[in-house]
Amino acid sequence: MFKDFEAAAAFAREHQIKMVDLKFSDLWGRWHHVTIPISEFTPGLMSAGVGFDGSSVGLKSVKSGDMVLVPDLSTGFVDPFWEVPTLSFICNTLEADSKELFAQDPREILRRAERFMREQRIADTSIWGPEFEFYIFNQVSVENSMNVAAYRVDSVEANWNSGEAGLGYHIPLHGGYHAIPPRDQLYQLRTRMVSNLENAGVPVKYHHHEVGGPGQCEIETPLLEGLQAADACMIIKYVTRMTAHEAGHSATFLPKPLYGEAGNGMHFHQRLSKNQKNLFYDPKGPNLLSKEALYYIGGLLKHAPAVLAFTNPSTNSYRRLIPGFEAPINCFFSSGNRSAAIRVPKYATQPDKVRFEFRPPDATCNPYLAMAAMLMAGLDGILNKIDPTEEGFGPIDEDIFTWSAEERAKIKSLPTSLTDAIQALIEDNEFLQRGKVFDRELIDNWIRSKKAEDLQVRNRPHPYEIEMYYDL
Repeated sequence: MFKDFEAAAAFAREHQIKMVDLKFSDLWGRWHHVTIPISEFTPGLMSAGVGFDGSSVGLKSVKSGDMVLVPDLSTGFVDPFWEVPTLSFICNTLEADSKELFAQDPREILRRAERFMREQRIADTSIWGPEFEFYIFNQVSVENSMNVAAYRVDSVEANWNSGEAGLGYHIPLHGGYHAIPPRDQLYQLRTRMVSNLENAGVPVKYHHHEVGGPGQCEIETPLLEGLQAADACMIIKYVTRMTAHEAGHSATFLPKPLYGEAGNGMHFHQRLSKNQKNLFYDPKGPNLLSKEALYYIGGLLKHAPAVLAFTNPSTNSYRRLIPGFEAPINCFFSSGNRSAAIRVPKYATQPDKVRFEFRPPDATCNPYLAMAAMLMAGLDGILNKIDPTEEGFGPIDEDIFTWSAEERAKIKSLPTSLTDAIQALIEDNEFLQRGKVFDRELIDNWIRSKKAEDLQVRNRPHPYEIEMYYDL
């Protein structure tokens, strides 16, 4: 939004800004913030920063946790949810002593991945189009202790409420795709979300009701450049939750909040650009894809099991990646099959629109790390000319669920648990370390922490286990 500090300060004076909110991502992809009064928003802030404890958010160890935040002025937006006029910035994290960019700052890792891409003279810009699926619930309760494990959600749209007194416009199971009002009871709320996003500088392609009957929605952005797209991911999650919260609702991007209903994905459309031309377009190529696009697909699919440790980093991620819900559970690409890990949209035929989408990711990821991991896998494919067809990744445009079990067994599967994804990352991570994009310490920290999360879930009795086995 701003090119320099003076432009930001002038905006603050003109709009009578009283507070400046500094937002930053921890390692796992959660936003944190600290707020300063406008009197502290001075040129010195851009060099001295605002101190914080990096050890409390997973960025550093306790013995050396001091860090500072410096706002990225280009990310400024007026936060619509504050009673007092507030200007928000996404921040870079710096070392407290040297004031150098922190090597494991998630935003810096994505920037390093793009620098590596440019240094290899492959492309000059990575282009991304994230899709956001989420549920909006009216009530949420969670309880976990020694003698109870339970959660309950409710939605006014849900078919399970059809027996209650009401107006009769409930949405059946799996029946929500592009539902129209009055069945779609969330269109006004989504419109407010989109309005808030556009006011915050985030462009929106469209919004609509998704497949899940009990309040599933989608908001999609147009194609954006790398860091802008990742920042937009953070802003979209924040604005969506806050807009819902103001209306007395709760929005969640959890991959699988409901048993037997569609899950929430965050598909990433992607392509590379060089000299302002789409590097992935070739009018004579299969599905209009260039050799570079196919090599990128080959690299992304070859490294997909390890990549999923960053794009699908929660135990709940793998409740979604199961057969029967258009879930991308197989490691192949296709021009139409939505169970494929990579889908090439048939409608994107213009030279500047040709691309593909990687369908497994979900919004429990840290978008900066997830995008950096996908990009590094694709770049490895280009550098090593990994042919996806020779690797057995398709294209496959048939319905593989009509195949025999023997035929389907020939297709490489994606991880079915966080344990499997972490093991894949342990065995395959050199492609991430090229150009010093991901460092060994971060990868080891990620593996250690995700193993601990997985163990916490596996050690807890599940309510369904009680139902199945209590009387044995």
